[in-house]
Amino acid sequence: MPSRIGRYAVRRRIGSGGFATVWLAYDEELDSPVAVKVLAENWTEDGHVRRRFQEEGRFLRKVESPHVVAVYDAGELDDGRPYLVMSYADQGTLADRLEVEGLTTGQAFEVVRQVGLGLTALHERGVLHRDVKPANVLFRTVDTREGGGGQQIRAMLADLGLGKALDMSSRLTVIAGTPSFVAPEQAQGERLDGRADLYSLAALTFLLLSGRAPFTHASLSAAADPGPAPGLSQPERPFRPEVEAVVRRGLEPDREQRWTDVAAFVSALEAALQPQLGAEPDGRAPGLPGPWLPLDPNLTQPGPRPTSLPDEEPLTPPEPPTRPRPTRARVLALALVAVLVVVTGAAAGYALRRGQDRAVEVEDVTGSLRVTVPETWSGSTVAGQWRPPGQSQVLPALSVGTDPDWHHGEAGAEGVFVGVLAAEDLPEQLPGHEECETVLAPVGDTVGQDPLLTQVSLGCPGVIVERVRQVASNRSLWIQVRSDSRSRAYEVLGSVEVPGF
Repeated sequence: MPSRIGRYAVRRRIGSGGFATVWLAYDEELDSPVAVKVLAENWTEDGHVRRRFQEEGRFLRKVESPHVVAVYDAGELDDGRPYLVMSYADQGTLADRLEVEGLTTGQAFEVVRQVGLGLTALHERGVLHRDVKPANVLFRTVDTREGGGGQQIRAMLADLGLGKALDMSSRLTVIAGTPSFVAPEQAQGERLDGRADLYSLAALTFLLLSGRAPFTHASLSAAADPGPAPGLSQPERPFRPEVEAVVRRGLEPDREQRWTDVAAFVSALEAALQPQLGAEPDGRAPGLPGPWLPLDPNLTQPGPRPTSLPDEEPLTPPEPPTRPRPTRARVLALALVAVLVVVTGAAAGYALRRGQDRAVEVEDVTGSLRVTVPETWSGSTVAGQWRPPGQSQVLPALSVGTDPDWHHGEAGAEGVFVGVLAAEDLPEQLPGHEECETVLAPVGDTVGQDPLLTQVSLGCPGVIVERVRQVASNRSLWIQVRSDSRSRAYEVLGSVEVPGF
């Protein structure tokens, strides 16, 4: 970890991906936390990636909106890598929130409204976002006098790594975006306008209101011809036909049939939802005495001025631009019990590096897997290899928990298992847990170029998070985290690294 980036004192890493690393730092002159995004070292000599990184800063600098991440400064490290100094989002991302729990209708609309304001500000200044998705919606605590004063949470658009000036959209040479949210014309490489971002916002709206994405495209080629959107309503969460019609029009494959712009879509959605919003106690943010979205004290916080390294290093999953490989659906039944085979000595077969009192980093014997866990979890560590169910090959694996039987579901037992699978595809479903009260539907996403599937089970006791991630053409990674704390489960999940792939 660098001690400084330019004039900014570095506290800790808060995100990393294929193209950049984001550090939490302090502007000591203004006594304020900032996020510093630094281009990854392996892209320093790539002129196209470097220009795209610098363009992101210019695009963000053009926009003066409270709902778009602000760029305060820019510079270069001694090795020539550019960096951007941006506003720090202390309440994590929309993806963080959705992985833990869903939103009420009022909260969902407020996210859409604020993201819509950010998109409108971008479009008014001639900039397309091109990658609207939960991971690119950040939450920040602000002090406000609205609604009786106190703190509010503000939604902000971030990551314009795929952003493009509207007058350049006819000369795009790279088709990119997140398949489940990308507009068909963007997936086809056509000339774009603001209605491409409108489509992505409508897909995000569908997810927030219904709890499921309208499409689960595995590739951009599938997103190029999505077909009509499915129904929004579910028996447990019905919506009026007027709401269905507004969202469906936003998801029209033919952009000429969509709303004219983002503002028109948001206005129509508000009118259609008004009877339901009026019946909910949380409703819209401005009319409330407190935050419209609960403050989460377990998410990354800036802490005091930097005098030493922090006691803990909260981690968040990387959020780089993505272009996932297509995958074929296949059911994978996994069982942790009785399949872990210690091929090498567990006592001497792992590398352990202590952080600051409360965190330890554990690595498997091959150096292929790495995870950071609370020190209290390291009561039982097996860092050998395993034979996955139905497979003959022995592959790297790692199990760290409060005791040897942490995975049996006893109250208070916590731990993480990380194992490599010989698999060319992501599964169609993840393991179920009979002891859990609620199992949420799997959510697809990507990390770098790796597609992944995440499933959350609640009341197990505690929470179980399962994730399968494709890390190579013939290798997948299976992760299971069991914890009493949802935020801790996601910190551990986000800390998993695969340096061997």
